[in-house]
Amino acid sequence: MNPEELEKIAEDEQRIRESFKHHINICVAAGCLSLRSDALRQEFEREVKKRGLTHDCKVKGVGCLGLCANGPLVDIEGEGILYQNVNAESVPEIIDALGQKPVKRLQASLDAPFFSHQRKLVLENCGRIDPERIEDYIGVGGYSALRKVINEMQPVQVIDEVTRSGLRGRGGAGYPTGLKWATVSKAGAAKRIVVCNADEGDPGAFMDRTILASDPYKVLEGMTIGAFAVGASEGYIYVRAEYPLAVKRLTNAIHQAERVGLLGKNIFGSAFSFNIELRLGAGAFVCGEETALIASIEGKRGTPKPRPPYPAQSGVWSLPTLINNVETFAHVPRIIIEGGDWYSRLGTDRSKGTKMFALAGRVKNTGLIEVPMGTTLREIIFNIGEIMEGHHFKAVQTGGPSGGCIPESLLDTPVDYESLTTLGSIMGSGGMVVMDETSCMVDVAKFFIDFCRTESCGKCVPCRVGTVQMYDILARITNGSGAMQDLELLERLCDLVRNTSLCGLGQTAPNPIMSTLRYFKDEYTEHIEKAICRAGVCKMKEQEANQS
Repeated sequence: MNPEELEKIAEDEQRIRESFKHHINICVAAGCLSLRSDALRQEFEREVKKRGLTHDCKVKGVGCLGLCANGPLVDIEGEGILYQNVNAESVPEIIDALGQKPVKRLQASLDAPFFSHQRKLVLENCGRIDPERIEDYIGVGGYSALRKVINEMQPVQVIDEVTRSGLRGRGGAGYPTGLKWATVSKAGAAKRIVVCNADEGDPGAFMDRTILASDPYKVLEGMTIGAFAVGASEGYIYVRAEYPLAVKRLTNAIHQAERVGLLGKNIFGSAFSFNIELRLGAGAFVCGEETALIASIEGKRGTPKPRPPYPAQSGVWSLPTLINNVETFAHVPRIIIEGGDWYSRLGTDRSKGTKMFALAGRVKNTGLIEVPMGTTLREIIFNIGEIMEGHHFKAVQTGGPSGGCIPESLLDTPVDYESLTTLGSIMGSGGMVVMDETSCMVDVAKFFIDFCRTESCGKCVPCRVGTVQMYDILARITNGSGAMQDLELLERLCDLVRNTSLCGLGQTAPNPIMSTLRYFKDEYTEHIEKAICRAGVCKMKEQEANQS
């Protein structure tokens, strides 16, 4: 493909778009599909055909529209109308209302905080494009960033632009993206590799898989730009096989990009060539750690190894390897188009841009959101999420099993890497689970340490043995058999496991325990001294004896 051919596809798509009077977009991301939005789409298509409106109404499936709690969602594009909780019986009524007054009982308010408090960069195409048509992506400006990079920029200029943007890795650690790209580009090797880490395994997290299922082309474009910048010709996307929808749409997207010449040899008629392959993981949480992921890509058991050397010097097949996660790569095209200086004006001094979160738990508006860095936890939880009526906020867990539980007194903390670390939590990949008075914080800590002991690869003793011991202590406390000295032992074990484990899984596994001990120690003492679980979650031996 050459630049003129890309422009022609974009112009053709725009003409086709303008030829329809009405555009009916049905969400076909995982959340809405679980509510049979695929059947709903077929019902719209049947009704449009039945009425002879096929030349006036365009019906298509689109990516995630965000408000997963109220699916299936239907967007009437260009009219500022979003319908929620739509079923097949509502289809005729919605079509009758096209160009007229909307169906009020189904309409979601786009002025509500859930929508108005967001800033969508990564999610800008979700809800607009068909995730199974590359032409739709090109029609909204897709691949214009790659065209600019190949035809107008040198690799060092691309790296400089990413560096100026201040983009940090969205996989959890927050390592400066431009610095990582520069390190790989300077590695003394004839061949380099690019890897997209899509092994999202945190309980309650669904950011990366939603991007891949809603706008896979943006991730492919970001990876290809990264490959051009560091001098790589080969790339891998490591995604768990447990995400069949993401795998299906990624596979299709790669084939389509190859078909139109946006992957493969001599992209845009240049000397630059790049190929991408999928590698399916078996669902091991530890493979989110980059050295374990590399081992899995190579066909070995997914276990971590000590660093250095770091993957930037010696990664896949011992070659210099650039590893970023899905969301990081998805930010890159917009940075190239708008410029690094533009991007750096978003967010805070040390945490630039926007961040996606999977908002889950005890809130009304569960779903996928994207907000500027520096947005407070309070704004996200109370304005965007909204606590359920009649319930009281207790804590929010950020960062998944590696994160911590944050109490209400700290909700005015801005969401950025350093602030969350100070509170004893982490940004993580973006999971955010809200809890109310029905949650027992001791039980929450037990849940996450149970997850970590199960997912431990067993390679190092501190993680393999320490997580089991911590779980056993918490199990005693939650069944009423604990003693006060257990709390001191827990703290010592947390310190030991955190400081001596081989990889990030073990090093961060104690975070949920440490944070709940820090902010909710009274619940621990109640379990031990009074055999009381204030949330009524734990089955205490003494309580059961009294009831019998």
